[in-house]
Amino acid sequence: MSKRIASKYKIDRRLGENIWGRPKSPVNRREYGPGQHGQRRQGKPSDFGIQLRAKQKLKGYYGNITEKQFRRIYAEAVRQRGDTSEKLIGLLECRLDAIVYRAKFVATVFASRQFVNHGHVKVNGRRVNIPSYRCKPGDVIEVREKSKQLAFVLEATQLAERDVPDYLEVDHTKLTATYVRIPALGDVPYPVQMEPNLVVEYYSR
Repeated sequence: MSKRIASKYKIDRRLGENIWGRPKSPVNRREYGPGQHGQRRQGKPSDFGIQLRAKQKLKGYYGNITEKQFRRIYAEAVRQRGDTSEKLIGLLECRLDAIVYRAKFVATVFASRQFVNHGHVKVNGRRVNIPSYRCKPGDVIEVREKSKQLAFVLEATQLAERDVPDYLEVDHTKLTATYVRIPALGDVPYPVQMEPNLVVEYYSR
């Protein structure tokens, strides 16, 4: 499992966007960057800078996964037939930690990674503790019986700040979710605009 070193809200501040759409994000109060030079007028970014920012934003959204992991996912998207940017999103969204987060079993994608790693989740009846585990359409993801009464799980299911996307069928009374299909970019409820086409351009240089 990769380890997040930076505070998650520093990612928001650095990018200048509330990438998870959370009410606690410091960007809601301070739209400028961090540090003593954060309020300085920014120059016009280069094409490379725009592409790099798009990559950092997408990578940060999924729990700030490591560059090595992200590049591996991109390489697989390239090998698949079809639009590489759409395939990239599909591969990111089929990760187990992403599905647990989308199903609202936990409040944040960082909590989702930890939740899976601690063995609270089963896939098709088998316990899986690998956050990057790749789910397939038809897979049933559920919270283990012993974990269903955890306070933070019950609180997360009531969160009003985001909705469950339609490529998941979720039963919050049983805490189960079925991964119905691989989503397209337009199906994914990102709080901010993601530009995977720029990520493809960044790696294609």
